[in-house]
Amino acid sequence: MAYIRFSISFCCLLALAQSVFAQEKLKDSLAEKVLIYQLPNGAWGKQLIDKKAINYALPLTKELLQKIKATDEKHATIDNGATTREINILIEAYAKTQNADYLNAARQGVKYLLEAQYENGGFPQYYPNKSLYRAQITYNDNAMINALTVLDNLAKEIGGFETLADEGLRKRAAEAVARGVDCILKTQVLQDDSLTIWAAQYDEKTLQPEQARAFEPVSLSTSESVNIVRFLMKQPVTPAIEKAIEAAIRWFEVHDLEGYRFDKTKNPKTGKTVRDLVQDSTSVIWSRFYDIKNNKPLFGDRDNSVTYDFSEISDERKDGYAWFGNWPAKLLEKDYPKWKKNKEIKK
Repeated sequence: MAYIRFSISFCCLLALAQSVFAQEKLKDSLAEKVLIYQLPNGAWGKQLIDKKAINYALPLTKELLQKIKATDEKHATIDNGATTREINILIEAYAKTQNADYLNAARQGVKYLLEAQYENGGFPQYYPNKSLYRAQITYNDNAMINALTVLDNLAKEIGGFETLADEGLRKRAAEAVARGVDCILKTQVLQDDSLTIWAAQYDEKTLQPEQARAFEPVSLSTSESVNIVRFLMKQPVTPAIEKAIEAAIRWFEVHDLEGYRFDKTKNPKTGKTVRDLVQDSTSVIWSRFYDIKNNKPLFGDRDNSVTYDFSEISDERKDGYAWFGNWPAKLLEKDYPKWKKNKEIKK
């Protein structure tokens, strides 16, 4: 009997030690850090009070913890993947660990997204901070599409979001996605009688395209529009959605820049190495921005100047922004044909 009691006690101690060890590892995990950075309103910021970008790879020193604690809700945002990235991290971590803290934090993040959404379906870049351009409906850097994708996954109970198991929240998410799709359709830019693509940001009340930062003029935006189209392709096909997709695809096909790549080169005037257009017969790219009326490639600078000539902007801006890219290439070559084929099969 003594041997049995000893065996049971030893097993209990071993189990306890393993449990404690597991908890210690969780405290050092990415998800545990994400919990610490979460703001009281359920969101996350993209930077701290000292304007340094949040970096989850950094150790949680006393100084860093003080900065995190001092960061208030005016930093809550969906810009640069903030909040939606953390929600996805927590959902994935819950699937691996079954730690309810992660699920509860993800739920609070989802509630923040639902609260931040405008009645017209758009999402501001920041909420509740409405200073400068932060209140604008923001497709820039995929902010609104990232938020809608999280809510769409919840509404469809896919991608791990079925673990939230909250019918009320799922219903609200589905309604939010429907409003978001409606906003997307209403904000597709119309030139005469032809639909084109989308601007990067819009006035939250009038739904008219707006300027954000000085070097982000009112314009058509290819990068953001590609992911808008991809999101629409995930929705049940309606005549309005089909029309929007087909129009955007036609626009992308017409406005590519063949025979160029965007690469590092030496500025003959200054001798400095900067990114510039380089002739390349094998390359096809698109400008990030196009004039909203005449579809010419458009470039802005920090002094609010706008030009059709890329060589006229400063070297700092040439190097500091993705002015050209091949964003629509995969959409045209693979995603669109696949969507069209699936659509025909469902008919």
